[in-house]
Amino acid sequence: MNSPQNPQNKAATTATAEASIQTEIIVAGRVFVPAEDVETFIAEAQSTYPIAAANPGNVLISFCVDDAATGTVTVLEQWTSQEALDRHLATPEVTALFTKWGPHMRNEVRKFDALNERDPRA
Repeated sequence: MNSPQNPQNKAATTATAEASIQTEIIVAGRVFVPAEDVETFIAEAQSTYPIAAANPGNVLISFCVDDAATGTVTVLEQWTSQEALDRHLATPEVTALFTKWGPHMRNEVRKFDALNERDPRA
């Protein structure tokens, strides 16, 4: 008998559901660039938005000035998978951004694996 209450069916359904769960990637934190360069940096970082949007694994990408006087920029990205993030990071435009700005910024951005998405009020 193959009823939904059958323990074998329940185990198979659970295993299938667990296998289909994909870890989302959250990239979040701050970068610090020289205050006099923060507007240039933000414009160049935001110019990568269309590249991210063309990547089917991009959910969200945002760079915004947190404190212009200290050159602080907040970074927030959400990707459906590590593979999607890797595709983004490998594009010539993103590689060029890191090559140009890497030596001039302090990077406190971190990557997080998101396994349990839910409403923050829950």
